[in-house]
Amino acid sequence: MPGVGVTQRPVGAQDLGEALEAVRNGPQGPRVAAFFDFGGTVVHGFNPPPLPRRLARRSSTRGALTATLLSSIRGARSEGEYERFLQTAMYSWAGVPEADLEELGRQVFAHSVYGHIYPEAWRLVREHETAGHTLVLISSITCYQVRPVAEELGIPHVLCTAMAVQDGVLTGHVEGKPLWRNGKADAVRRFAIAHDIDLTQSWAYADSAADLPLLQTAGHPVAVNPDPRVVLEAAEKDWPVLHFRPRQSPKATDYVRTLAGLAGLLGGALFGVAAKAHTKQRRQMADSMMTYAADSTLRGTGVKIRVVGAENARAPRPAVFIFNHQSQFDIVVLAEVLGTGFTGIAKREITKNPVFGPLMRFVEVTFIDRANTAAAKAALEPVVETLRGGLSVVIAPEGTRSLTPRIGPFKKGAFHIAMRAGVPVIPVVIRNAGEIAWRNSAVVRKGVVDVAVLPPIDVSGWDPSDMDAEVEQVRQLFVDTLLHWPDS
Repeated sequence: MPGVGVTQRPVGAQDLGEALEAVRNGPQGPRVAAFFDFGGTVVHGFNPPPLPRRLARRSSTRGALTATLLSSIRGARSEGEYERFLQTAMYSWAGVPEADLEELGRQVFAHSVYGHIYPEAWRLVREHETAGHTLVLISSITCYQVRPVAEELGIPHVLCTAMAVQDGVLTGHVEGKPLWRNGKADAVRRFAIAHDIDLTQSWAYADSAADLPLLQTAGHPVAVNPDPRVVLEAAEKDWPVLHFRPRQSPKATDYVRTLAGLAGLLGGALFGVAAKAHTKQRRQMADSMMTYAADSTLRGTGVKIRVVGAENARAPRPAVFIFNHQSQFDIVVLAEVLGTGFTGIAKREITKNPVFGPLMRFVEVTFIDRANTAAAKAALEPVVETLRGGLSVVIAPEGTRSLTPRIGPFKKGAFHIAMRAGVPVIPVVIRNAGEIAWRNSAVVRKGVVDVAVLPPIDVSGWDPSDMDAEVEQVRQLFVDTLLHWPDS
């Protein structure tokens, strides 16, 4: 009999670690597929915008198209709701060039949808990818909404309701059978035949009663954020159940926390400079500024930092520290983890930031113009001398912030600099910073950022003219670390 205060886990409920372990220990290879339902399973929905904004959207063609693309992301919960979506889409999209809808879908994703992808779903996708499984994202809505998410998650196959197109323009009709209820399950069976998939060994993840036929096609059905009908089915058939935490819009407390963090950042920076002003040494003032600014910002925002491999952040020095970049908050994280004795390289656009621009100038960050390759290379020349002078350098080899935890291709500049300066490269893997502050948002949410500082990498023996394989191995270190986080 459970003790007082002990909460029993619902029958069938799994935590994410158990789900990942099940994939890791299950059947491997491309004949095994992982079918991920879209709305409610990979992406959670959106609250309706305020009435004035909805009315403003309806007053323009582009606004109406955007509203239709965005409002159906969650996925329909009933036959009537789905029919209303299809009728609205067919009516409002008729006569619209398909290329326009594809581009608008990408813009809606980059502006809003990216922040609503469940990180738990991202980790499941990566685990199935590591197992060599065939990845499929499936939805009853259209590819204009679904494909940008699939591309970001690295899912090569998309099954969705197709809209009829003639001469590059939507006709206002559905092409074939909509992927609703049995239509979705039928699409999975057709895909399995075409790609030699063994459905008895495959996985399916879905949330709503309308997706029960989909779940029943796979040998490993998993109910994710299930509605009441799916809860009953999962209990009866002993299906695993996962609950993902929805990503909410900022609350009033988040805005207060952000303002407190900004005040801490500016106040800490000023105090840090003043504390070392008597030395008249810019480097000492810069180090003091970063230390106090980072500490004050973390206290103000309530964000905690957990570090694995902290000893690698202290030695060897100098070094080129490379990190995965998903959030503006990364700057604060790096200042807290690396402490003193470093500067950075950043894109010139940051100089326009009224807060970070002046601070980064003071710590002698090198700004590069990414649009001008020749100028960027010339700007990096003094960085080699900076390293030789004993000061470490921090670089984001992806070149820009990513929308999700996905690790993008690495540019080679950081590695060339390290080779020329005769210093090692040290990977700094950051997890959860994108949850604290989304890429296109200045609002900071309370939480924990994990950092793994990996052992230094000796690049002295690399061939500067042929190091693609070595750079890719380093990038893979980031991928592997995010998927299998090291013990503290």
